Amino acid sequence: MLSIECEGSPREIGLTHGRIAKDQIRCSIRFYEQLFREKTSLSWPEICQVARKFMPVLADKWTSYLDEMQGVAEGSGQDFDDILALNVRTEIAYGMFNDGCTALSWKSQKDENSFLAQNWDWQHEQKGNLISMTIYQAEKPAIHMMTEAGIIGKIGLNSSGVGVTLNAIKAKGVDFQRLPCHLALRTVLESQSREAAVARLEDAGVASACHILVADPTGGVGLECSAKGIVSLPMTNGIVTHTNHYIGPTDAPESKMAFPDSPFRLARVRELIHEAGSEPSVQRIENILKDEKNYPCSICRAETKDSTVATLFSVVMDLKRKAVVFKLGRPVHPEATIVSGDWRK
Repeated sequence: MLSIECEGSPREIGLTHGRIAKDQIRCSIRFYEQLFREKTSLSWPEICQVARKFMPVLADKWTSYLDEMQGVAEGSGQDFDDILALNVRTEIAYGMFNDGCTALSWKSQKDENSFLAQNWDWQHEQKGNLISMTIYQAEKPAIHMMTEAGIIGKIGLNSSGVGVTLNAIKAKGVDFQRLPCHLALRTVLESQSREAAVARLEDAGVASACHILVADPTGGVGLECSAKGIVSLPMTNGIVTHTNHYIGPTDAPESKMAFPDSPFRLARVRELIHEAGSEPSVQRIENILKDEKNYPCSICRAETKDSTVATLFSVVMDLKRKAVVFKLGRPVHPEATIVSGDWRK
């Protein structure tokens, strides 16, 4: 897997990302161009036209993200609109994509440990376009995240011990005056604490349906987002779990559930946590992520004859120690491991 270290201004960070991941970005654009055509019947120029609806709010409130995306475009030799479309791909899809995941935040009852973890499930064709990124920028926490090439915000941990994961939710509605989902993830990773991250997202709003799980050494909170607002899911006995459907009260018009197995996986992850006991550990969480009950539509998902969606990577974050372990591929048979926690001072 390609690993990239970026530093400097937003544009400089984007340039480094674009230059080093040039091939993966080109393939990522090609992947989504084909996927959008299949799911929406829209051509790529039409997709880019929809993406530009976010330009006014981004230019008004989030210029650093625009600068970084411009750098990615310049570095990779792609049009800016192509990079913008990648970064707002969730909003363009209007809940049509079926990227399923299982996520958990688990804090020790003895206040000794706090963990955040996830299996990220998506179409295997995109696995080769995943990249590991470490970002250093002035007056903000350092970031280590796993992302799709060309996308500037995804799943990861920062040097303040703030981590974030993402669950897709299949629901209609988008608000072009709010922050796109993947840029919301980046906003969390640029925050000094869970509390600060949540406050920033609640102030900005998130443009479309998703679940964002935010955690730090003090614990975690789930944020069920829609174009109509954000519903918080606090910890119960030190635990928050989520899959791919709304759990809390919502006014969002949820469509047909993306994954019929989402309720099963939610019940299963809760069952496994209960069986593991009250004290979390890396080993216990890794064992949960390997679970194959209800295979192939299990926590550790596998492809089927009807779907190429599978677990493409797993992640376990130790938030008190500010350490993260990514495992590429299904966690029962990891193909590569990336460990981070030695933050540059």
